[in-house]
Amino acid sequence: MRILVLGSGAKDSAAAWYISKSSLLSGLFMARGNYLSQDYAVRLSSLDPSDKESVYRACLEHKIDLVFVGTEAPLLSGIIEYLNERGIDTFGCPSRAIKLEDDKAFARSFSDRHNIPTTKRSLFADSAMLARYLERHKGKHYIIKSNSISPSREILHSDDTEKLIQYAKHLLLRGPVLLEEFVPGLPVTCTVMLDNSGYVCLPFASEYTSRLSSDNTPTGGMGAICPVPLSDEEIKAIKERIIEPTLYALKAERMRYRGVLTFSIIIKEDKEPVLVDYHVRFNDPALQAMVPLLETDALKILIAMKEDRLSDLEIKTNALIAVAVVYASQGYPENPEKGKKITGLTHFKRMGLGGSLLFAGAVAQDEDGNPVTSGGRCITVVGLADTVKEANERAYRTIGSLKIDGGFYRQDIGNRFFEED
Repeated sequence: MRILVLGSGAKDSAAAWYISKSSLLSGLFMARGNYLSQDYAVRLSSLDPSDKESVYRACLEHKIDLVFVGTEAPLLSGIIEYLNERGIDTFGCPSRAIKLEDDKAFARSFSDRHNIPTTKRSLFADSAMLARYLERHKGKHYIIKSNSISPSREILHSDDTEKLIQYAKHLLLRGPVLLEEFVPGLPVTCTVMLDNSGYVCLPFASEYTSRLSSDNTPTGGMGAICPVPLSDEEIKAIKERIIEPTLYALKAERMRYRGVLTFSIIIKEDKEPVLVDYHVRFNDPALQAMVPLLETDALKILIAMKEDRLSDLEIKTNALIAVAVVYASQGYPENPEKGKKITGLTHFKRMGLGGSLLFAGAVAQDEDGNPVTSGGRCITVVGLADTVKEANERAYRTIGSLKIDGGFYRQDIGNRFFEED
């Protein structure tokens, strides 16, 4: 099979890398790809992933069998339907179901209709109304996020009324915002591949969304571990109370599709799961931590999905634990610095060195061919080992050999899961 992956982020790179290992692959292309993705895929650097007509022409030129869409901009352009109507197979959420992520207020109402546990929330389109509401509930801990789909899933959680108001003003420039109650607990990312027959779960992950461990500065994702240690009872509760009711609801409301659906969940202190968000795509950096653990051929999964036999497929994984750490450019997510020098990356252009993988994201090349920043989340380093602690040490040993001028990364990814000696 000949596959075209649309995207250039670290998440897209991880998906392409996973696909590149398939025994059924005869050609792999990326649009636009990035500095490191050219090691395992042909870069179509001038192809705009959201330009439906150009993507279609590229499919004809390169004899593409399937287009893999894991990023939001092409999905929102309607590219899935456009290509399908012209005989090109795709992987990605169709327009009829994108509102699960692109209209969070709808997603909450959807959850309420089908008795899926979720957070209390209010929708605001006006900063003055939001400010009055927060003043009446001063000191209460809330989460504020855009109601629509966001490239970095930018969120802010705080009990500081003024911080919430100021951040809301920033988000309101793009549209309404959702104000939600803050629910303490363990964040869990559950990724499900679904078709018309059923679903399969990929390994559960836990993501770190704050910029640093010591604050709640808004960002979208700075690290992840996979698999996250969950009890059988917790996994059962997630499936029975959130995943399966959601898939039934999608069918009932004629929104079922073949593709991926990611659930952001909080497991509360009483061990009950609460749905925080739906994502009609893979999460970044959960996917980077997940794919090194998958042993099942990627294209066999996609073929089973096309043939509606996912429920008969067993997803095989290895016994490793992954710790993914994101190295971001200063100013991420609001105003990431671009053109900043990245040193040490050329030593790791071949993946798998020292028990670590590197997935590049917002990395470009300057006029001399040297890597520089081109956006927010630039590099994801994934440490792999038999324990969380050892995987953590490998990830940080590798990331310590890199340098992004002015860049930053969290120092604590995976720490909460260390076992006592």
